[in-house]
Amino acid sequence: MMAELEFDTGVAGRVSALLMRPPDAQMLYVVAHGAGAGMRHPFMESVAKALAAKAIASFRYRFPYMERRKRSPDPPHIAEATVRAAVHAAASEAADLPILAGGKSFGGRMTSSAAAAEPLPGVRGLVFLGFPLHPPGKPGDKRAAHLSKVSVPMLFLQGTRDSFAALELLRPVCQRLGSRATLHLVEGGDHSFKVPKRSGRSEAEVMEDLVQAIVGWGVASIQQ
Repeated sequence: MMAELEFDTGVAGRVSALLMRPPDAQMLYVVAHGAGAGMRHPFMESVAKALAAKAIASFRYRFPYMERRKRSPDPPHIAEATVRAAVHAAASEAADLPILAGGKSFGGRMTSSAAAAEPLPGVRGLVFLGFPLHPPGKPGDKRAAHLSKVSVPMLFLQGTRDSFAALELLRPVCQRLGSRATLHLVEGGDHSFKVPKRSGRSEAEVMEDLVQAIVGWGVASIQQ
């Protein structure tokens, strides 16, 4: 069910990837990691396993800087080229499955900027696991300017306490995108979707919420 792979980014050498495909897979999510944690981070592992339990395959991959164990993320042109190469590699491995793309924080934003520059072949929609609208303590929406050029539906999964995306800024962004944007909120969640103990919700329950949202929205998107 799990395959360790490599693919050529075309701009910065080869990088590693992980394909998790359940036998009954209905679609494939090409998911990029965040700026500070790689594709094997516990959150990424949990997402992949939870998706597999719902018949969704996942293709996780590393950006070149993470593959080389560097701290600073790749510049946009390298990150975007890697996203495009990852989508191509994923499609080659699972040509029979409809594709969603996106990722956690930085990975999601680089996916959307790549899709804004030129549509990602075969991708039916984008799924953001915490879109980083602005740095913590520096509210703004300039990072969302490119989203108007994305032609496929977008699902924003966001915690209500996310310091990277003030809701008073994110909601208007989604409203401007109209029917292309769906905002799904995790009450009390931070940028990593962790909720306070007083919420009474476990990490497993929050993950189930996220995955159910992806499944429902994903099925609707691929049927359009």
